[in-house]
Amino acid sequence: MSAVPSLVSRPASALAVAGALALVYVIWGSTYLGIRFALEGGFPPLLMAGSRFVAAGALMYAALRLRGVPAPSAAQWRNCTIMGILLLGGGNGLVCIAEQTVSSGLAAIAVASAPLWIGLFVTLRGQRPGPLEWTGLAIGFVGVLWLNAGSSLTATPVGLVALLVAPVAWAFGSVWSRGRDLPSPFMTAAAQMLCGGGAMLLAGPLLGERFDGLPTLHGTLSVLYLVGFGSIVAFTAYVWLLHHVRPTLAGSYAYVNPVIAVVLGAWLAAERFTSHDIGAMAVILCGVVAITLARARVAKPAPEADPAT
Repeated sequence: MSAVPSLVSRPASALAVAGALALVYVIWGSTYLGIRFALEGGFPPLLMAGSRFVAAGALMYAALRLRGVPAPSAAQWRNCTIMGILLLGGGNGLVCIAEQTVSSGLAAIAVASAPLWIGLFVTLRGQRPGPLEWTGLAIGFVGVLWLNAGSSLTATPVGLVALLVAPVAWAFGSVWSRGRDLPSPFMTAAAQMLCGGGAMLLAGPLLGERFDGLPTLHGTLSVLYLVGFGSIVAFTAYVWLLHHVRPTLAGSYAYVNPVIAVVLGAWLAAERFTSHDIGAMAVILCGVVAITLARARVAKPAPEADPAT
């Protein structure tokens, strides 16, 4: 969705926290399948993603301005544009391209490596990871190599490249955004969606995308679901969690969403997964869990949202 800074915690009921977590887990886990249904319904990948984010961003921006939230400054718009291109264009846009040939569950498994790349880029910026974080990085990247070496990805070169680059672009954009001049979290998300979505709407036709006819009702409903639930409802729940619980708990979606995506893909779209795919997912998620626990010990900023959300 977008990079969000850690916020001050305030008490909340266990029921409210559980409800917000359920929204983030289920909705963001289901966005991969929503993307697949939208593509099957006649939407080109970048034009679909671009229109989705522009619509969600415009709705959020209008609501925030009506509530008196200041508009971003020129410098903030520039930073949001770069973040939108990297996080949404490079991250989500490439996931949409990959899902033309790769199952939604497999895309979710590959994207689960994003926290590993974030850890690597943070290390390259001079932040020394501890032993547990090094262990998590090593385990996670073994899983990434395992997934890309022998799964069904090898039969789809475009999907393979897209799913290799998507989490890298997301991670680089997330790390690049830290310390930049940005507006409030919700306004940052709205501006990112407007800028990143606009970039995809420009890139789609340049890459030859076009509508060959009217999208199906099923595809249109899927895009509306992605706009309303994936980009607005779940993100609102995520930001609320950042206000009320530890960032580690709020960021736990990173290792829950892939599992939900695999289950939903198998249940609703008859997607099949080999023991190789599931084994690679388990290894990647073990690495992500180790990194999350390591960061929790030293109170790192909250994890960034999933590229497909």
